[in-house]
Amino acid sequence: MTNKNGIIGLTVVLVLICAYYLSFTFVSRSIKGKAETFATDASGKVDDKKKQRYIDSLWREEVYLGQTLQEVTERELSLGLDLQGGMHVVLEVSPAEILKGMAGGNARSAAFQKALAAAQADKKADNNAFVKIFVSAFKDAAPNTSLASVFATSANRTKINSNSSDGDVVKMLNTEIDGAIDRAFQITQARIDKFGVTNPNIQRLPGTNRVLVELPGVDNPERVRRLLSGAAKLEFAQVYLTNELAPAIDQLGSYLAREDARVKSAGKPASAAASTDTTSKSGLSGLAAQLEQKGDSSKTDSSAIAAQSAALTSLFVPMPQGLGVYLKDTARASEILSRPEVRSMFPADLVFMWDRKGTAGTNNQLILPLYFIKKQNGQAAMEGDVIVDATHDYDDRGRPEVTMRMNGEGARKWRTLTANSIGRPVAIIIDNLVYTAPTVQGEIPNGNSSITGNFTVEETKDMSNVLKAGKLPAPTHIVEEAIVGSTLGSEAITAGVLSSVIGLVVILVFMVAYYSGAGFVADLTLLLNLFLLLGIMASLGAVLTLSGIAGIVLTIGMAVDANVLIYEGIKIEIADGKPFKLAVQDGFKHSMTAIIDSNVTTLLTGIILYTFGSGLVLGFATTLVIGLLTSLFTAIFITRLFLEYQISHGKVYKFYSGLSKNWFKDNNFDFVSQRRRFYIISSAIMVIGVGSFIFKGFGLGIDFKGGRSYVVRFDKNVETDEVREVMGKELDGSPEVKTFGGFDQVKITTDYLIEDTAPDADQKAEAKIIEGISKVKGNSGKIVSSNKVGPTIAYDTMINALYAILLALAANFVYIFLRFKRLAFSYGAVVSLAHDVIILLAVYSLFNGWLPFSLDIDQAFIGAILTMIGYSMNDTVVIYDRIRDYLKDDKATTETLPTIINNALNSTLSRTAVTGISVMLVLIVLMVFGGEVIRGFTFCMLLGVIVGTYSSLFVAAPIVVDILQREKIKNASLVTVDTAAAAANAKGVKA
Repeated sequence: MTNKNGIIGLTVVLVLICAYYLSFTFVSRSIKGKAETFATDASGKVDDKKKQRYIDSLWREEVYLGQTLQEVTERELSLGLDLQGGMHVVLEVSPAEILKGMAGGNARSAAFQKALAAAQADKKADNNAFVKIFVSAFKDAAPNTSLASVFATSANRTKINSNSSDGDVVKMLNTEIDGAIDRAFQITQARIDKFGVTNPNIQRLPGTNRVLVELPGVDNPERVRRLLSGAAKLEFAQVYLTNELAPAIDQLGSYLAREDARVKSAGKPASAAASTDTTSKSGLSGLAAQLEQKGDSSKTDSSAIAAQSAALTSLFVPMPQGLGVYLKDTARASEILSRPEVRSMFPADLVFMWDRKGTAGTNNQLILPLYFIKKQNGQAAMEGDVIVDATHDYDDRGRPEVTMRMNGEGARKWRTLTANSIGRPVAIIIDNLVYTAPTVQGEIPNGNSSITGNFTVEETKDMSNVLKAGKLPAPTHIVEEAIVGSTLGSEAITAGVLSSVIGLVVILVFMVAYYSGAGFVADLTLLLNLFLLLGIMASLGAVLTLSGIAGIVLTIGMAVDANVLIYEGIKIEIADGKPFKLAVQDGFKHSMTAIIDSNVTTLLTGIILYTFGSGLVLGFATTLVIGLLTSLFTAIFITRLFLEYQISHGKVYKFYSGLSKNWFKDNNFDFVSQRRRFYIISSAIMVIGVGSFIFKGFGLGIDFKGGRSYVVRFDKNVETDEVREVMGKELDGSPEVKTFGGFDQVKITTDYLIEDTAPDADQKAEAKIIEGISKVKGNSGKIVSSNKVGPTIAYDTMINALYAILLALAANFVYIFLRFKRLAFSYGAVVSLAHDVIILLAVYSLFNGWLPFSLDIDQAFIGAILTMIGYSMNDTVVIYDRIRDYLKDDKATTETLPTIINNALNSTLSRTAVTGISVMLVLIVLMVFGGEVIRGFTFCMLLGVIVGTYSSLFVAAPIVVDILQREKIKNASLVTVDTAAAAANAKGVKA
């Protein structure tokens, strides 16, 4: 093996990197475990608030390698919502509302309303497509009217005018829609950042008008809905200077000192643990510790002043604009500042507001600035509806700045506000968070002004977007929502860990049982593969989900394939009489092509899954892709290192055990002669399936049809008919009710209020479900998880699923053609894959409602289909690779094509069987122990492995036989014709 030292060095580096990143997970889990122990009372009940206080106390403290707990938590291998509970939301920004805002008063015209209604009715109307459909409909309604006559309003005069072409207007509309979506994303991000959720995930979904929000551990969905769906509020207000509030701040210091002295006199200990309690009602135990060291603070005036100062500085930090608070203490500061006795110390028109982002303080701790905002009767001096436009630019010194322009009313108000605020800051506020507070240098008379400061280009770009938030109404609607209760998440963790351990043990035992001593080498590489997979996921910031755990277990099963190909290749070399060392070298060499080809096809499928998938599918694809790469590395390099190490110590392996010694030995099955019989069997199943498609149809999940689903758990076993009856009365329809995971648990699916975009629609629907549950006699129940998918996103999901399947077929067709250079192999592979997909669809249609788990066609099913395509291609490519080798062999000139194909199939049968058995064992474990959430997914995978193995042997390979034979006959006839023509020509010439 060349570059052995380089491979060893790379392996050591990878192991160290993975160990480093995984260590953050162990440290974080350890601290959270201590927090739970700290918060557990004598009865074993955990006080969640006490647990959170413990974590808060260390949030900004260094706990590991100079990293704070916050940084450690951000670097740990995070758990998905399905494992820890929480809320997943997809927000959609309405482009229709944006167009109405752009048109102003012209939006009331009949032609505009008709065109807008047509665009909204089309479910494909999304982002730029929406504008395209709207323009087409508008031209139909008003053929002789230019778009500029509608959109060239005073608010848009800097972008277009009455003479602008329709193309210019369309470009402007698309730009404004994209900008509005960016602003919605910025506002959503700012709101969530202040929500107090650990490791939230907020991202704009590329190419859409949607924003994804994932909030782990959230247990108040209604609060989240209000937070995300409310309209952004932009305000301009004066800021009190610190010296104007000196008496009030002194009173606050005295108040804090008295409170702390009261706590001390009550006999409460000022321990180190208590001093870090940042959310207790008084929150002054840290000050109490200081007073205890100083002695009685009432002895002298100087000591009283010192106590007052200490009380202030223990909580507040002096800053240029006023005061700041360490981020870990903001909850405590907010609680104190909201007390009536504290509010009375400050002017009646003063409002406390936090900055939108913190600034670094001492010891790397983040400080959040606190502003003293002036509002008369709760109203700011100006609101954002006066902003006409805002752009990011550079000032005359090359510094990034923001310029903004106001309408006439705004210009008048702005002139008054700036004239009264010279030399003092004016705060720009969005959703009660201060984005910036520039100091006014002079009166600004015309409504045009600029904001400069220590900004980056990205910050000025974001700020200009935010300032425009008041100009264009861009309301957001929740089009997809999933809520997982913490109980269900805990159960999912148990199921995931149990299935992982059992699946891994099954594979390890099977490899030793089949390959004996060499099986131990394979097991070591599999364990290293698992370690590298988890370490790389942690380093990339990937989230571990239940489907991801399934992907890990399945990856381990499929990783066996590379080892099997190598071992079977070595067995062939040993059977040819080669010494063990040479057999190992040649076995690796000859199996390399099959390993690479088979894994590339699966990798292509994994990438397609990752590109088009979301939720369960995305989590599975992430681990599948990473796992394929790590399994290739460990199988090709680490397995060889282990074997060569054993060779250097005189060790020889037989690559079989007493149990498997005679398995697949001298097998000579005639696959090819029976091909027409298998064609008939497959065709019959597919015809029956198509008939079922037509007459029975499919059970569509809400991913594809839209709707709401609720998992409800009852105290005792419950009849689905009884639940269906009471729910039908409540929901004015016939909801779908199925047993889910146990006879005490059901899944209720309904389209009730799914078209309603009102903010309280979700609450109304949930209330109906709860009311229905209460009417099940003698059996109380509760909702443990829920899911919502709007019609628009359901349509998009269905289209993306179709694209994903077609793209997978096309990608594999092209790859096979490039690798094997003959269309016969590509046709055989694609026909085989289409055969597999149709048969799986047939089973899901025929047996829907008959099996004790869901057979709905949803994203999980599509993910399983695509994974099955990858597995089937993996199997097919290995067989094709052996067929290609046999066709190149010298014997091919003396043997018939069916004989060559049969020999190739028989030579790969042991690999096909061992890989298939190992993967099926893992899938059976996942089905039994993996939990209800992935049971349907796992069933589809298990069925896919069986059907894929069948099609590789009895469909893909035989099709190659038929096509190659037809090509041979055609070529022979062409040669005969050419020979006859040449003879005739020669005869004519001679004559």
